[in-house]
Amino acid sequence: MTAATLASPAPDTDAAETTVLAARETDPQRILDEARERARRDGLAYAGGVYPPEAWQLVSSGAAVLVDVRTAEELKYVGRVPGALHAAWQTGPAMIKNPRFLRELESKVGKDDVVLFLCRSGKRSAAAAEAAAAKGFTQVFNILEGFEGDLDGQQRRGDSGGWRHWGLPWVQD
Repeated sequence: MTAATLASPAPDTDAAETTVLAARETDPQRILDEARERARRDGLAYAGGVYPPEAWQLVSSGAAVLVDVRTAEELKYVGRVPGALHAAWQTGPAMIKNPRFLRELESKVGKDDVVLFLCRSGKRSAAAAEAAAAKGFTQVFNILEGFEGDLDGQQRRGDSGGWRHWGLPWVQD
C-alpha cells in the first residue's frame, strides 16, 4: 500500500497538509529535496523535516530508515511503527537525555544513510536529528508532527497531525 491509499487528511486541511497531499505520490528523491529546501529556508542544523505520509513513502520504498527515538515505554503503551529501529533520545521517568544515544544510532545506521527520526510530536526527534548531524550523520530528517501530533485546544493529542492521525501503519503491544 502507498501513503496515498493509507493517509486520509482531516476535513479541515491546513497548508502543510495540502502540501503533503499534493506531493505524496512524488518520488522519494523529490520528497528529500523539498525537505532539504525547507531546512535551508528555516536554518535547520540537520537535513530537514518530512511529514508523516512523506516519511511512510520514503520508508516503504526503501529510500530511508525510520528510527523511533521515544522511550521503550512509549513504544509499548502508545504504539510503534512496524519495522522501525529504536534508539531512545531520553530515558527514565525524568526523561534524561540518553548518554548512549549516538553510540546506539551508530550501531544501527550508517552516517550517510537516510534516517528519519520519530518521537511523540516532532520535538525530541528534531533534537535527535540536530545531535546526529553534529556527530557527522549527513542525511538525518525529523518526522514533523511525530507519532501523536501536537496538543489540541483541549490539551489532547491525536487530532492535530501525527503518524496515527494520517492513518499510517502502527501496532500496539
